[in-house]
Amino acid sequence: MPDARAATVLAYHARTKHSLERYAAGPETLDWDAQPAAFRDWNPEQRQPLPRTILANDIPWQALAAPRAPLPFSADTLGSLLRLCVGLTAWKEHGGARWSLRAHPSSGNLHPTETWLIAQGIAGIDDGLYHYHNLHHALELRATQAAPASSGVWLGFSSIHWREAWKYGERAFRYCQLDIGHVLAAVSYAAALHGWRVRLLPLPAAQLARTLGVDRATDFANVEPEEADCLLALEHSAAPPQDWQHWFGTPALLDPRPLYQWPVIEEVAAASTGAAPGTHEAPSAVAPVGAMDNDIRAAQVILKRRSAQAFDGASIMPQASFTRLLGALLAPDNPVWRMWTAAPRVHPLLLVHRVEGIAPGIYALPRSAEAEAGLRAALRDTFTWQRSDATLPLYQLLAVRSGNAARTLSCHQHIASNAAFTFIMLAEFAAPITADAAAYRHLHWEAGMLGHIATLEAEAAGWRGTGIGCFFDDAVHEVLGLRDMQYQVLYHYAIGMALDDPRILTLPAYPEEAPHE
Repeated sequence: MPDARAATVLAYHARTKHSLERYAAGPETLDWDAQPAAFRDWNPEQRQPLPRTILANDIPWQALAAPRAPLPFSADTLGSLLRLCVGLTAWKEHGGARWSLRAHPSSGNLHPTETWLIAQGIAGIDDGLYHYHNLHHALELRATQAAPASSGVWLGFSSIHWREAWKYGERAFRYCQLDIGHVLAAVSYAAALHGWRVRLLPLPAAQLARTLGVDRATDFANVEPEEADCLLALEHSAAPPQDWQHWFGTPALLDPRPLYQWPVIEEVAAASTGAAPGTHEAPSAVAPVGAMDNDIRAAQVILKRRSAQAFDGASIMPQASFTRLLGALLAPDNPVWRMWTAAPRVHPLLLVHRVEGIAPGIYALPRSAEAEAGLRAALRDTFTWQRSDATLPLYQLLAVRSGNAARTLSCHQHIASNAAFTFIMLAEFAAPITADAAAYRHLHWEAGMLGHIATLEAEAAGWRGTGIGCFFDDAVHEVLGLRDMQYQVLYHYAIGMALDDPRILTLPAYPEEAPHE
């Protein structure tokens, strides 16, 4: 039986499901002129601009995972890293509106994730804890120690849940966790380009919040709180600082007149706190990642990544591109899976519409042999499980034209049926959460990582991806034959040939730079 924390998490998940009869509780109206500020100021008086030059800009995408000598830590190299994982990549303008894009996607482009840098013994950066301000590509000093004990670099992330809840209501906590998964994957790719290994530190929740300073109640009086999510160590950085002696700055208010409150988000956040997962076995369902027929540079792929707003509904993805994309979700040498070494618990199911050499239908891509056995036992017993690829563990479950189903299950969104194919990220669910309620966060992180790998692989091949957080949870389960919470869908992701709106103007991320498009 689940304990109280796990019961709270399971109840939240059930409560925030969309169904064909009703959507999860959310705001009845949106005032876009009152949207929470997209950027939070912490310490403008002590803001240190970072160099904006991308240093690792000549590495081909298909060589991204290859070993390379690590660059030295410095203001230059860290500025380059942050540009490629959490920095701005462009501005868009249309009809008087202007909005920024970043190196990682976010549900609704709302970006609840805040970035923190701890630097000790780094050339060009004084020792301390910093808030990274991506609008200015600058560091804002937050705290210092009297005598730093070790040298290194750490990246921390926190979430401002209100940025998502303002639009999505109670379901927003799910989206914030998916965003963390995208960010973790983005950091893994950017670090690999600089020759750095990334380690996710399994810190207790209280220590993590104290390290990032988001537990300081007086600092957050009358402003939106931030939830500490995770801390990453770069390369051979030792344990992060435990305590800070001197604090600087205060957080800016983002929304002075909120119309709604969603207390269930605070409840599930408290119930799901816990250390990040430790190291387990590598995925056993390993397949080679095929070579590409272009030499596109990895930094170019990252900087030009966009979330598609529409697909053409006609283009057929070459089988080689499809196979390479799926192989990247499994390959243990992918930088993401070198960082996230926990046993795989989220497994893609695919609704294939238009892929060369692959019949339309429902497919499964279990990410381990153990997962395959579990899925075979849990999914509809009429599924055929016909092997569909010589190198990938890809199985056709049902030969069917699933475009209408994909659209309906994805909250009637045409982008799911106009794609070449659509992922359903299916998670091993009840057992992990019953064992540790924090798994609820981690499963969403894993789903977000899979989405990020898929979207960058699609971009490199000349295609595009987009996350779909709106889907009818139990209707998906009914199609798959699932009758309990042993497995649950956490995310949809579509890959296709994007239709760009020529009315939307693309501008450079930072004023003095040339546009990337």
